[in-house]
Parts: sequence; structure tokens; C-alpha cells
Amino acid sequence: MSAFAGTRPLLRVSARQDARNIAPWIAGVTALSASSVLAYAWIFPDREDREALARALGGNPALSLIFGPARDLLTADGFNAWRAGGLGAFFAALMAILVVVRNSRAAEDSGQAELLASGVMGRQTRLGVAVTLGVVASVALGIVSFLVTVACGGGAAATCILCATFTGAGLMFTGAAAVTAQISSDARTATSLGVATAGVLYVLRGYLDSSGAPGWTDWVTPFGWLEATHPATDNRVWPLLPAVALAVVLVAVAFALQERRDFGQGAVATRPGPARGGWVTSPWGLAVRLHRGPLVAWFIAFAALGVVFGNLASSIGDVLAANPAMAETIAGGATGQRAATLGFIVTILHLTGMIAAVLGVQVALRMRAEEVDYRVEPLLAGSLRRKVYLASNLVVALAGSALAMALAGVTMSIVGPREDISARDIIGQALATIPAVWLLVAIAFAAVGAAPRIRLIGWLGIVASFGLTILGPTFKLPDWALDISPFRHVPAVAASSTDWSGLAWLCVVALALMAVAFVGFRRRDVL
Repeated sequence: MSAFAGTRPLLRVSARQDARNIAPWIAGVTALSASSVLAYAWIFPDREDREALARALGGNPALSLIFGPARDLLTADGFNAWRAGGLGAFFAALMAILVVVRNSRAAEDSGQAELLASGVMGRQTRLGVAVTLGVVASVALGIVSFLVTVACGGGAAATCILCATFTGAGLMFTGAAAVTAQISSDARTATSLGVATAGVLYVLRGYLDSSGAPGWTDWVTPFGWLEATHPATDNRVWPLLPAVALAVVLVAVAFALQERRDFGQGAVATRPGPARGGWVTSPWGLAVRLHRGPLVAWFIAFAALGVVFGNLASSIGDVLAANPAMAETIAGGATGQRAATLGFIVTILHLTGMIAAVLGVQVALRMRAEEVDYRVEPLLAGSLRRKVYLASNLVVALAGSALAMALAGVTMSIVGPREDISARDIIGQALATIPAVWLLVAIAFAAVGAAPRIRLIGWLGIVASFGLTILGPTFKLPDWALDISPFRHVPAVAASSTDWSGLAWLCVVALALMAVAFVGFRRRDVL
């Protein structure tokens, strides 16, 4: 029997089942690209407006950290390449990771792969189908985003190169996810390892872009390769070739590992559990033990983020103070080195808070995953009360996100500026951001507790906060729209006058959402 026997029918069925999971990713990245072209002509109709935009954003290190360098903000295509290029590639990478792991390693964990393997199916078929779906999804993303963006007014050549970078990112991380699926002991670990790899490479790319590193550093990370295509300026195709080559190599490595590992096991053996339960004798201990691994990884990541952001903050004061237009965007029009640096730190800690909210949302969704896998019902069949089970996970999410913010603030204060901004100011600002993070976490728990069908609203809250906080002022949104973001109400603790009422309202809303979670979880059916 061929190693790829049964590929065609399995691919047909898998594609039909996974289409609803892939479509939102394609729609989201396409909307990101198309909306950039549409919004540019609407918000910046005159050359004077566009030149002001270029002056304000052209050398903004915080935005370079997120979006990459702005090479041409005087045209719609150049603006689209800046706003959608980096983020679109990152989202394409996440899509590919989830698609590949879901259709390869997750099928083994659920037992579906074993059932299929009992029929006429080759050893490499399942991985081949997963890789094929990742490739098809990546190519479809590039084609759909190209057609829609061009229909909205984007230039054909610039849009083609830009959308090709989306496909290139998807192809590379299709290969990366195929490798992590063979190395890891389960699907959750494979996904975490793939996402962590993409995140580290993206942050490294952002740091190099925002710190004024030499041009050759574009080749340090795969995201830098895609950036080197320079959509809307040089429109270079050849930097995509290394991305395709890396994808091919990673897929080949994945198939080689697949041949050598045992079914249901990873190349790295699973460590046996303790002989005794130890301190996992209560729902509180169980919640901590369940999330311990991801929490440790997150804490390490936040310590590293604090170092990166602190290093940037140590040299940003002079840049912002010399550029009033940039200070208007990132530091609220601050003048003077201290005020400008403080504004940068506030903005960068808002971004850190959004990342910390991801940690809490993951805890909420893990709680729902345990329920779907029928691990919660046996616990509740005993003396464990629903509110205690929910509270144990909620406390882990709130405490974990708060500790992550505190850790980032401490490391940032150690590496960051010392003459103009004290360590106390930086740590205090990080702690003041925690209520906004908790509100986003509370949204996710309210959805999981009361209406699990809309649980993805937890991610929507983070995405909306990012758009309103980071991009809202650029797009000249009204104050009432900007006020929707909880980070809008976080005060600058080191300012001459500080209004703490915003934090009080954030806490009230967060508590109300937590109450919704408890009431809803007590009343609804549990799987």
C-alpha cells in the first residue's frame, strides 16, 4: 500500500469540514488589506493630509514594532503595505499553524486518526492532507485578498506582491506547524510551540525595525524576508524564494520525523506524571496545575518583552521630543523629553496589556475545551460546586495576567530610562493597566460562562481594543468611539495630574461581567 493511500477522499472530507474554520481568517486578512485602501482615500484625501501622516508615522518606533517600517505613506498602496503587510503575514502564519495541527496531531489525540487508520490509509496520508490544507488555505488567502483589494482600488502590482507575502507566511508556518506536530506530545503543545515561534520571530522583527538596526538584519527572521519585498515601492519578488525554500525544507523534515515517531507520541517523549497527586487535591490546585505550563511560558515571554520595550524606551525620548507630529500620535502631543518618553511608555504598556489579555482569554477558552472534552462533568458530579470551579479558573486568569503585567513593568524599569522616568513610574503604569486587562478577560469569561456559542467575543474584545487604541487616533475616530477601548481610561500615573475615575469604572464593568459569568454558568447546561 502506498504511503499516501487514501489522500484524495480524506482531503475532500477534511476540506469540507475545515472550510468554516479557515474562512474567517481569509476574510479577516482580506478586510485588513481592502479597508486600508478604502480608508486612505476617505481619511486622507489631500496631499497635505498625507504628508502630515508621513511625518507623524514615518519614523514612529512603536508603530514600526507592530506594523513594520513605513516606506511610502503618500499613496494608498504604500499605506496598505505598511498597515496590512506585517499583521497580515502574522495572521496568515497563525491560520496555517492552526489548520495543520488541527488536521494532523489533534486528530490523533481525539482518536479520529486511529479510526481512519484502520481502513485503507497510508502512514503519511494524514500529514499530507494537513500540509495540503495549509498550502491551499495560504494560496486562497493570497488570491482572495488580491482580488478584493484590487476591486477596492489597490494597484495590481503592489497588491500582488503584498498578498504574495501573506501566502509566503502561510507556507512557511505550514511547514513549521508540521514539524511541531511531530515533535510535541499532543496537539495543544504543538499549537503552543508553533504560535510561540511565530510570536518570537515577529517581535524580533519588530525590535530590529524599531531600533534602527542595519538593513541586513531584515534577513534575521522569516518575517523580515517578506518585508524585504518592499510592496508599493520596489515590488521585489525574489525575497519570496527563500520563504518557499524554507517551507519545502520544513515539510520534508516533518515527513522524515513522521516516519520515525510512534503513533500518538511525539519525537520528544512525554514526561511521566508524579506518583502522587501532591498539592492537586482541590479545584484551586487543579486549575493551577492545568495552566502551569502555559503560564510559565507566558511569564518568560513577558520578561523578554519588558527587556525589548525597555531598551526602546531608553532611547526614544530624544526622537519624540524632536518630532512634534510623532509625539501627537504616540505621546498625546507631549513636549519635552520626559513627557514624550512617558507617553511612549504608556502606549507600549497598552500594547503589553493587550498581549496579557490573550493569556486570560486562553484560560477561559481552555475551561470551555475541558468541558467539551467531557472532563468537567465528572468533577461536578461530586461535591464540587460550579461557582468554585469557575472561580478557580477565573482567579488563575486574573492573577496570571496581573503577574505578567507586573513582570513586564519590572523588567522594563530595569532596562528602560533612568534619568527622566523612574522605575517606580514604569512599574506603577504597568500596574495601572491591569484593570483594563481584567475587563477584557472578564468579557471572555462572561461569554464562556453564560453563552459559550459566542465565546470568540473574547478575541473580538482584544482586536477591537487594539484597533481603537493603536490605530484609532490615526484614523481620526471620534472620542466616543475611542472611549470604547478600556485602555483609553488608563491614566498616566506619572503625569502632573492623574484622574483615577477611569480605573474605578473599569473595575465596576469587569465585576459586572464576572457576575454574568457566574450566573450564566450556574444556570446553563454543562456538556
